[in-house]
Amino acid sequence: MLLADFGTSYCKLLDTDSKKEASLIPTREFDRSIRVDIATGHNGKRYAIRYVNELTALARGGLRLIPDQSFTLLDCGSRDIKYVIYEDGKIKDMGWNAECGASMGFTIELLEKYYDIDFSSLPIPKTSFSITCGVLGMSHIFDAVVTGESEAEAVAKFVKGIAVNAYNFAKRPEKLYLSGGLCDNPLFVGSFPCNIVPLGRFVLLAGLKESLEIRNRN
Repeated sequence: MLLADFGTSYCKLLDTDSKKEASLIPTREFDRSIRVDIATGHNGKRYAIRYVNELTALARGGLRLIPDQSFTLLDCGSRDIKYVIYEDGKIKDMGWNAECGASMGFTIELLEKYYDIDFSSLPIPKTSFSITCGVLGMSHIFDAVVTGESEAEAVAKFVKGIAVNAYNFAKRPEKLYLSGGLCDNPLFVGSFPCNIVPLGRFVLLAGLKESLEIRNRN
């Protein structure tokens, strides 16, 4: 079975019949002729026989990967942010934000390339900008640079602002499991005011595997 998470910036594919690990492909390079068995993600309905809602995939992926019975799992994608909260093994709350979370992951990647910044070398700033939208929030960077702040410092405050906004959206837990490509960004991960456990890019694929097993059991 071929499973896929069709994200806005990257596609993640997994062949359950192969011993190979999941592959990561930039969406712009994805072969549009491919059809998969089960998919989730922004463009999943276009290329799949069966589609699973992203929140469902996230929730099932969390159950599969996280040993705790009570936890908060936040997915920060290129296009939006979403979370699920479990209590005693059952879903307590969930949310999906494509407006205040608009293009946060995409904007961070864009800034990294534009300013040629290595996020692993940037210290976590003491303060942050108030960010409620990745695109509109870039104006804070330009304003700060005009007043004499370095580009690196301004971008670091922007990234921390995005992390704080995501943390608030996820109801401010003491411990937060993180899903998505931003797990690989040390500045972003370190900017959360709580204990962070990064799970990587393939949590939704794990949720699709769980969905497949549930279907086979039934």
